[in-house]
Amino acid sequence: MQLDAVFVPEISAAKPTDSPLAGNANVFIFPSLGAGNIGYTIAERIGSAAIIGPILRGLAKTANDLSRGCDAQDVLNAITITTRQSN
Repeated sequence: MQLDAVFVPEISAAKPTDSPLAGNANVFIFPSLGAGNIGYTIAERIGSAAIIGPILRGLAKTANDLSRGCDAQDVLNAITITTRQSN
């Protein structure tokens, strides 16, 4: 689904879908790492969202990514998720 249809309740209500998200999504999946980086940077800078990720899936071994500007909390969040993925 398009981002606005799962994130903005007014737009979701106008779409002919019976999605349970109804404009209340809080997790977004992007088709590539590049698209994900663009999406989470926009959310962080414009929306003041807390950013965790990118979280990588589908690799032979567990791995995730940290941005160059990450802080200690970002590292802790990535470690927590990576640990959970490897169980």
